[in-house]
Amino acid sequence: MIYSEELLAVAKRIFCFGTPEEALEFPKRFLTDAMTYASDDEIEILRTYFSDDDFKATLDDPAPSIFDQNSWAKWNERYNRTPVPPLPRRQISGVDPGTVPDFFPSKS
Repeated sequence: MIYSEELLAVAKRIFCFGTPEEALEFPKRFLTDAMTYASDDEIEILRTYFSDDDFKATLDDPAPSIFDQNSWAKWNERYNRTPVPPLPRRQISGVDPGTVPDFFPSKS
């Protein structure tokens, strides 16, 4: 797939684990990273390539362990998802989530 230079520039800045093209191959992972690490100006660029439905779908099923509490709250509030649901937790097979401590409890 051919991507615009501005989209590749945003992908290069926010995705440090591979090439910008690799980042864009996995839209859910890319948007989760963007919603956590991109600047407001970068988000405006991304909104020309991704719809509100794409951003909402990312909130419905984010890539695991990327969102921080502030970004999670900001994006849920932006789409009127209040009260803000708990931050998603990674599911590890064979591990009871109730036995894993919450190292980053909500500040509310």
